Amino acid sequence: MDHRISNHQFEEDELLEVNHKRKVGKTQKYSLGTIFVNNDYLLTAFSKFDDKNRAFLTMPDYLAFLINFWDKVNRIYAQKSVSVPIFGSGITRIKEHKNISDEDLLKIMLWTFRISEMRFKFPAKLTIVIHKDKIDKINLLDIKSARNGL
Repeated sequence: MDHRISNHQFEEDELLEVNHKRKVGKTQKYSLGTIFVNNDYLLTAFSKFDDKNRAFLTMPDYLAFLINFWDKVNRIYAQKSVSVPIFGSGITRIKEHKNISDEDLLKIMLWTFRISEMRFKFPAKLTIVIHKDKIDKINLLDIKSARNGL
């Protein structure tokens, strides 16, 4: 996999600098939202890393990730189905928003997807997979009413 990724022709704006000081993990940096397609799976650049090798994002980073990710998904998968988790609901740290709920993350994801899909004639079909342990913490009726309000 590492060989395929390193030989992939990424777009010019997707490749950032190489972090030679990083002792553990990959050193090539990618723009947030960059996608690498591996068979039926999308690998994406989702976070930044601090000097202790911990993944983190700020809320502006999270929004930029989502907008870039949806744009790339719509270019690659126009009119096809794509399934993703609730981004940020796991171990990723969103600075200044440590207690953000999965429901709020889901609302942000849907809002940015709708903004993105307006620019495409044939947008991808999106399915967001919600873990069974988290479904009871999300008010799906509120999510649906928010959709109707946009």
